[in-house]
Amino acid sequence: MVEAALMSQSYADYLKLDALLDLQRPLSEQPEHDELLFIIIHQVYELWFKEVLHEFDALSHALIQNDQPRALHILNRILTIFKTLVGQLDILETMTPRDFLSFRDRLESASGFQSFQFREIEFLLGLKSPKTLARFTTDSDAHRRLERRWRQPTIWDAFLHHIASGGYDVPETLLDRDPTEAIVASQAVQRLLVRIYREDPALTQICERLVDLDEGLQEWRYRHVKMVQRTIGHKIGTGGSSGVDHLLGTLHRPVFPDLWAIRSEL
Repeated sequence: MVEAALMSQSYADYLKLDALLDLQRPLSEQPEHDELLFIIIHQVYELWFKEVLHEFDALSHALIQNDQPRALHILNRILTIFKTLVGQLDILETMTPRDFLSFRDRLESASGFQSFQFREIEFLLGLKSPKTLARFTTDSDAHRRLERRWRQPTIWDAFLHHIASGGYDVPETLLDRDPTEAIVASQAVQRLLVRIYREDPALTQICERLVDLDEGLQEWRYRHVKMVQRTIGHKIGTGGSSGVDHLLGTLHRPVFPDLWAIRSEL
């Protein structure tokens, strides 16, 4: 009976294709040709963000459990996803400014700034801001999710516990720090990282993949800024945001400052 039930499930049933393919609903009247592309790209982004959050939780667990091979495997997967996120911008950039303007007013107050999943990613990487949390109403699911991430230790916190369990003398103040506070550079940690790079090849690989992750996030931000700039210039962004000017302010903000600070010492 179990085998028969399994065989009766189709590809479309397993993937819930009827529901999935009903989610792309352009609001423009004709509808405008490029609105479908715009919706699909951003829905796919949200699906990838969901997967990244899933992998980040697994990465934190692997680091805490001192499972270096698993942590490295997960990091490599996350990095591959980030390359895909950047690659999707190539598709979005086939849309001209006039193409976007043909349906832009239909977005009304909707804005990418309201992507609570991307904000969860930022929070897990240590980029926690009370202003970000305040953008979401307190009784919303988005606010509850972000508040949980707000109080959750970051990937960097998990990494520090990992190296501490490997015998590296991480200051207790950093191991017991308030995870809602910003990650700040530490000379004590930097000295440990230099030792790791000189003495511990396996742990060095984890460090380098974290640098790749940091760089991948910055690459996505840069490509996103350029995409917005070529599409709307310096116009006010959807939802009343400052558009390009705000996005430019997010560039060159490393999430793992200690890993960048030691580059000249290696």
